[in-house]
Amino acid sequence: MPDQLKFVNLEWLDSNFPCMAACPVHTEAGRYVALIEEGRYREAYHVARRPNPFASICGRICAAPCERACRLGKFDQPIAIRALKRFACERYGVESMLDLEKLKEVFGKSVRKNRIKVAVLGAGPAGLSCAHDLALLGYEVTVFEAQSVAGGMLRLGVPEYRLPRELIRLEVNAILSLGVELKLNAAVGRDFSLTDLQRQGFQAFFIAIGAHKSRDLQIEGVELDGVLRAVDFLLNVNLGYRVELGKKVIVIGGGNVALDVARTAARQERVEVGHVTEVAEALDVARSAVRFGAKEVHLVCLEDWKEMPASADEISEAREERIEIHSRRGPNRIIGRDGAVVGLETVDCVSVFDDHGRFNPKFAPHTEKIMDADTVIMAIGQTSDLSWIHPGDGIEITPRNTIKVDPATLATTAPGVFAGGDVSFGPRNAIDAVANGKKAARSIHHYCTRDKIEGVELVLSEREAEIIVYDTKKYKRSWGYEKTQRVPIPVLPIDRRIGVSQIELGYTEEQAIEEASRCLHCWVNTIFEPEGEETGTECILCGGCVDICPENCIDLVVLTRIEAEGTVLAELESEYRIVVKGQSGELVGSVMIKDEDRCIRCGLCAMRCPVGCITMEAYAVSETVPV
Repeated sequence: MPDQLKFVNLEWLDSNFPCMAACPVHTEAGRYVALIEEGRYREAYHVARRPNPFASICGRICAAPCERACRLGKFDQPIAIRALKRFACERYGVESMLDLEKLKEVFGKSVRKNRIKVAVLGAGPAGLSCAHDLALLGYEVTVFEAQSVAGGMLRLGVPEYRLPRELIRLEVNAILSLGVELKLNAAVGRDFSLTDLQRQGFQAFFIAIGAHKSRDLQIEGVELDGVLRAVDFLLNVNLGYRVELGKKVIVIGGGNVALDVARTAARQERVEVGHVTEVAEALDVARSAVRFGAKEVHLVCLEDWKEMPASADEISEAREERIEIHSRRGPNRIIGRDGAVVGLETVDCVSVFDDHGRFNPKFAPHTEKIMDADTVIMAIGQTSDLSWIHPGDGIEITPRNTIKVDPATLATTAPGVFAGGDVSFGPRNAIDAVANGKKAARSIHHYCTRDKIEGVELVLSEREAEIIVYDTKKYKRSWGYEKTQRVPIPVLPIDRRIGVSQIELGYTEEQAIEEASRCLHCWVNTIFEPEGEETGTECILCGGCVDICPENCIDLVVLTRIEAEGTVLAELESEYRIVVKGQSGELVGSVMIKDEDRCIRCGLCAMRCPVGCITMEAYAVSETVPV
C-alpha cells in the first residue's frame, strides 16, 4: 500500500476494490454499504450519486456486476449492493423529493458556462449521462430526442412494474436542472442533420440514439397479423397504447426483455407500463405479456436453463408468474390461417454454440412440434436505424450495423463526432450506457479544450485519495457479521402482481443495516510494519496475530522456509528489500504471509499486537472533477 497519495490511478484502485472494479462507472459500492451500516445515509447517497447520474434508477434495475465481483460471494451469497443503493437513494435521491439543490451538495461547487455548444443525439442513459457531466464542466448542452418523452429504453422498454415512470422523470429533471436543454420529437435524419447542427454553432456531437429496431427472424410467416417485434410491443405499451394479444402468446427469445413482455401481456386489462433498460431481450417481453392480459404465455428459446442470457432471478420470477419456458427449442415457421397467426412450429435445438464458442445453433431433424398461438412476439435482439448517415458525414458503420468508434475515447471516424451506448456496442445494460456517456463527456472535453478549460484540469484516469488509519482500539465489527445470512429483498406476493404494481419493494431500515453489516470491507488493508509507529518497538515475533486470526489466513514464516517463483522473488527484493532462500548466504528474520481472499477484515490481529506493529488502513476516494 503506497505511503501517501493525492492521486491514485483507477487501475490500482480496481485491483484493490473488486466491487468498484466491476462497476462500469467505478462506484465505491463498498463505501456506501459501510456508510449505511453506520446509519450515515446522506453520505451513502453522495458516494452512490457522485459517479452515476442515474443512481436511483440503477438502484432498481441495474444488472449489478458489482455483486458478481463481491468477495463474499466466493463462499456465501454476495452483498445485496443494488438493493442497498436503492435504500440510500430512497432517503436522499430524487425519489425522496428533496430539493434539486442537493446536487450542489453532492458536487460542492457552482459551474461557470464556457459558451461551447455540444449536441447530444438521444435522451437515453448514455446521452443524458454525457449531458450531465458536460454541464458540470460548463458546456452548453442540447439533447435532441426523437420520441415524445426522454429516457430512451429506460422509458420506452423497461416495464413500469420494474421502474416507475415518475422516478425516470425525476432523474431526468435533475439532469436538466444543471442547465441542459432538451428538445423532444427531434430526430436526426428526419428533422435535422449533423450539418444543420454544425451551422448552428455546435462544436462537438455525441450520438447515443440507441437500438430501437427489433431484429426479424428469417422464417416463414413473419408477415402474418399477430406477429409482433419486441421493441415495437414494449414501446406501444409504455406509451399507453393498448395492444390486443388474444389469450395465448408465444415469445421467442431467451433474455430478460422477452420475459418482461410476457409478464406484461398477461395483465392487459390493468396495464399502463413505462420502461426498458436491460436489453437481453426475452424476459421483459414475456413478463410484460403476463401483465397485458394474456391468459397463457409461453417462452421459446434455443438455450437450455444454464445458457439463457436472462438472470436467474428474472427466470425464477417469470416461472412464479405462470410463464411456461420451453428451452432447447427453436422457431421453424409461424403458422397462419386467413392471414393471421394460429401457431408456431418449433424444432429441437441440439446446441447453440459451436466448439469455438460462436453462436451457431444446430437442430435435430424430424423433431417438429406445433404450439397454438394468437400472438407471436419476436424478442431476438435489437439494432439501430442508421439510414440517416450519409457518406459525406464521414461516419463509418461496422458490418454489425453499429457506429465504429475508438473504444478508448468513443471517437468516430468523423472529427468532433463521438458515439456510444447501444448504437456503438449493441444492446447492453443501463449502467454500461451510463459509463459510455461519462467517457464521451471526458473525450469531448479533451477535444474541445485540449485538456484545460476555465482553470479546471481534466483527469482522465485518476481520483483523489487519502489514507485513513483506524484506531485499533475503536475498530470493531458487528458480532458474527461474517456468518450473517443475506437478507432477502422484500417482494410483492404473486397474487398481487398485476398491472404496474412494483414487484421489488426495497429494504426497511432495519433490514438494510443488517444486510450492510455483512460486508467484508475489502478496501480496508491490514498493514504489517517491522516497527510500531506509535510505540517505536520492533515486532517481537510473538505470533499473537497468527493465533488469534479466526480465518487462519496469516502465517509467520522464517526466511529459510520461503520458496517462490522468480518474479515474486524479484518483487520481494525490489519492493520490500527481502532476500529469501537461495538468494543470499545471510538468512535472518521472518516473513508475514497473508491470504487476502480469506481475510475478513475483523481487525483482531491489529488489536492483539502488543507492540502496535499492525494497523488497519484504507483509502478514501473522491473524484477530482465531476467526470
